[in-house]
Amino acid sequence: MGAGVSGLTCGVVFAEHDFRTAIFAEETGRRTTSAAAGALWFPYDAEPADKVISWALKTYKVLVDLSQDSQTGVSMIELRQFSRIGEIQIPDWANSLGGSVISTARRAVAQRRREVEKSLTVNPVVFKAGFAITVPLMDTTIYLDYLVNRFRKAAGAINSNVRLEKLEDVEREFDLVINCAGIGARSLVHDADLEPHRGQVAIVPKIDNLSSAIVCDDAPLMYAIPRTNDCVFGGTNELSDNLGVDPTSTSRIVAECSRVLNISQPRVLTERVGLRPFRKSGVRLERDRLRDGRTVIHNYGHGGSGFTLSWGCAEKVFQIAHSATATQRR
Repeated sequence: MGAGVSGLTCGVVFAEHDFRTAIFAEETGRRTTSAAAGALWFPYDAEPADKVISWALKTYKVLVDLSQDSQTGVSMIELRQFSRIGEIQIPDWANSLGGSVISTARRAVAQRRREVEKSLTVNPVVFKAGFAITVPLMDTTIYLDYLVNRFRKAAGAINSNVRLEKLEDVEREFDLVINCAGIGARSLVHDADLEPHRGQVAIVPKIDNLSSAIVCDDAPLMYAIPRTNDCVFGGTNELSDNLGVDPTSTSRIVAECSRVLNISQPRVLTERVGLRPFRKSGVRLERDRLRDGRTVIHNYGHGGSGFTLSWGCAEKVFQIAHSATATQRR
């Protein structure tokens, strides 16, 4: 259930292991929450930290391999994570991936200017500290189609415009159900722990000389993520299930990103809104049983880390399914 990045990735894993696999979803393609994501690999807005980091690092390894093929839409990019309010600590996992300290934004700008003559840099008065790390970036306009094509090549089927009231409504010919419904799990399995963390972005034309992703989690949240054909400006993270575009938020996003990048405000090509499926008690990845006796494996509640956790969680789902099958055979 679900055709976002979690559902597609699980679908690929099972279909490529020769399971007869079908995806059922109300929304597919550009209509999914995943399509509105910046899709930069980075653990964000998801718990619990220990499991999230483990799944994220497994996903990192897969994405690094995929970045060797330009057809996947995955590339490696320098992420420059900044703070406006003071020193920023490099996480232990970032150290293990070669993260480096940016002591002050002014020093970072000076260093960047030495590295690339006439390069675009961040405004030196905006940030106080930061760190840099090279991470995978998934261009959603390419990567999601790549997953769909890979899934179909493995004989997987995608059924769109399917709205179910409960998981038991999945056709009985399927004896294993994998719940990747994202925020839809609130109603599908009545999970009151799920919160819609609304994210809005503005897509602007490709920005000359912007080769790094610039991110700051301090309020106001901002990120500028260069992609193959455009650039993602963000963003918001607010408790709301409103999928409508807020013009005021767009204006604020574009103004802040332009200020940080020290550029004139670009025109907006389009705006996107998605609901990050944050789960207060942490990502739900576990085996359960439906009322009709079939096995279900839940895989939702990834918050802002759907892409970041996708392959690690799909691998865990497959391990659980394999274990459940072995138990049934005994």
